[in-house]
Amino acid sequence: MLHCADGSLYTGVTTDLERRLREHNGDNRLGARYTRARRPVQLAWHEQLADRSGALRREIEVKRLPRRHKLALVAGGSAS
Repeated sequence: MLHCADGSLYTGVTTDLERRLREHNGDNRLGARYTRARRPVQLAWHEQLADRSGALRREIEVKRLPRRHKLALVAGGSAS
């Protein structure tokens, strides 16, 4: 999960966290359209999962959480 300059949160999936963060902050077209308008972005929270399909399922779960639960994840608390 990324914390954007405007205070919003962005959630996505990647196999290379450092590369993807550079892409989101870079002057190229590789970053998401959402984050291009909200730079700079900072890594706020991440999870590592065993496979991509599990990561995509978890991404959907996190995206469906209310903002307060996402902020609890960032703070290290429970999202339930």
